[in-house]
Amino acid sequence: MAVEELSEIEHRGLELIQDTGGIPQSEFWKELDISSRRGSRIVDSLLDAELITREETVHNSRKTYYLEPTAEDLDFRLLMAGDMLSPFIGTEEIDPQSDAFSQWLMNLRHDE
Repeated sequence: MAVEELSEIEHRGLELIQDTGGIPQSEFWKELDISSRRGSRIVDSLLDAELITREETVHNSRKTYYLEPTAEDLDFRLLMAGDMLSPFIGTEEIDPQSDAFSQWLMNLRHDE
């Protein structure tokens, strides 16, 4: 099933997963204001279309699944400057005076 073939509620579900970057399935159907049964059907459709992934997890002391968009659905262009990935991606603190940060900023100017 292609994205264009999704129903309106399936589109809303996919957008929710993409916008949040991932969501527990137990919260998914609540956010969409639908029944858990209908939420499970939507998740199954999105899984069959390979638009999301699902992994077992624990949320609020309960076993559930964590839903994430597939990697090919993610758009990293906003993190790029030329061929350089943003230095803000990662766990280390960025020094605004560093050469890496300055180079990334300069590449942003060239992309305009």
